[in-house]
Amino acid sequence: MNLDSLNWKILRCLQENARQSNAEIGRRVGISSPAVSERIKKMEDAGIILGYKTVVSPLDMGYQLKAIITLHAFIGKLKPFLEKVKTYDEVLNCYRITGNENIVMEVLLKNQKHLETFIDELIIYGETKTQIVLSHVTRFKEVKEIK
Repeated sequence: MNLDSLNWKILRCLQENARQSNAEIGRRVGISSPAVSERIKKMEDAGIILGYKTVVSPLDMGYQLKAIITLHAFIGKLKPFLEKVKTYDEVLNCYRITGNENIVMEVLLKNQKHLETFIDELIIYGETKTQIVLSHVTRFKEVKEIK
C-alpha cells in the first residue's frame, strides 16, 4: 500500500493520540470522519497500523528496575533460547542482533533480587551482560515519512 500525504497526516494524529475520534482527525487533516475511518481500516488491513496500546508507568506498578541485557548464546542454545524468551514476563522487547552478542533484551524487574534470579535463568543459554537503565532520553518516537 502506498501512503499518500493524507495517510501520513492521519498516522501522525494517531501516533500523537490514538484515542482521538475520527471526527477530530478529519477536522485536523481536512476530510470527513467516514473517510478517515476508511483510510485507517485500509492501513490496518495492510499491516501498516499494527495495533493500539495503553502505556503504563512501571514504577507505579511496583517495578523498580529496567535493564538492558545482552546474551551471547552458547553453541546449540540460541534456538532453544528464542523459544524460551517468549515465555518470560520480564522481557518487554527482545531483538536478535548482529555482532558479538546474539540477543538484546529490555527487561522490567521488581528489584535486585528479581534481577539476580532472572540472570540465573538466562545463564544456561549463554553469557550475559547487564546494564541498568537510569532514565529515558527519548520515548515513543513517531515513524515519519522518508522523503
